[in-house]
Amino acid sequence: MLLVLLLLTALIGVSGLYLLSPPRTRVLRVATTTSLYATGLLEALAGEFRRERPHVVVQFIAVGSGEALERASRGDADMVFVHAPSLERRYVEEGVLVEHRIFAYNYFVLVGHPEDPAGARGLDPVAAFRRIFETGGRGDAVFVSRGDNSGTHSRELFLWSLAGLDPRGRPWYLEAGAGMSKTLLIANERGAYTLTDIGTYLKLRAEGRVPNLEVLVDRGEVLANVYSIYIVNPARVPGVNYALAREFAEFATSERGQAIVGSYGVEEVGTSLFYPALGTEGLEELWAKLAGG
Repeated sequence: MLLVLLLLTALIGVSGLYLLSPPRTRVLRVATTTSLYATGLLEALAGEFRRERPHVVVQFIAVGSGEALERASRGDADMVFVHAPSLERRYVEEGVLVEHRIFAYNYFVLVGHPEDPAGARGLDPVAAFRRIFETGGRGDAVFVSRGDNSGTHSRELFLWSLAGLDPRGRPWYLEAGAGMSKTLLIANERGAYTLTDIGTYLKLRAEGRVPNLEVLVDRGEVLANVYSIYIVNPARVPGVNYALAREFAEFATSERGQAIVGSYGVEEVGTSLFYPALGTEGLEELWAKLAGG
């Protein structure tokens, strides 16, 4: 009998120690394009994700898409949120990234000073870039490029290539080497043109930080901006928290996560900054086209 009592006491003691010990913190490292981070969308998603997982810490590494992909390949992240299909494709083909999910989309837009010295307003994107090139060459226009190998920078260079032009190295073409918010602020100060995702522009406009910039060109499939999620392949990159990354990816693409995407920005800006991928047809085909597939 005494032996039984001793065993029961020991078991209760062990159980008590377990209950008193806090659950182990789980850390998820997310490399992301600056537009998703600067607008606050990812933090909104992460906040809701953590409501039922209070011991999860989500660490965001906000850089351009090119840098986010490179960091993932080096093992600095468990997953990536990016919008550069032409850059993403290489890492997918190399087996660095797996489980591709499209979770949101919006559009790139050409913004510039309301006076629009190049007369780009309302033109086809490629025609607008040709006008800016000609006007810049006369010394009457300035273009600010992100110049950071981001998804936006990649799309801007693609537009110049479609126009058969290369502005790099010309005095009117400024490479900021910065994220989207900083690039927009430089363009606003210089009265210059720049290519931006609509979400970051709308957020800065609502904050009154870019009064000298207006949307001039916002039409054309070539301006479609598709945001994707990937998990870093644990078979290729050691140390990846695959299970937690998959949980977050599934949450972001679930009905609950997609509702956050679709409503984000409405209260602050008056319109959603992103469109949810759920229920939108043709995004995979559009991604493949933008990736050059």
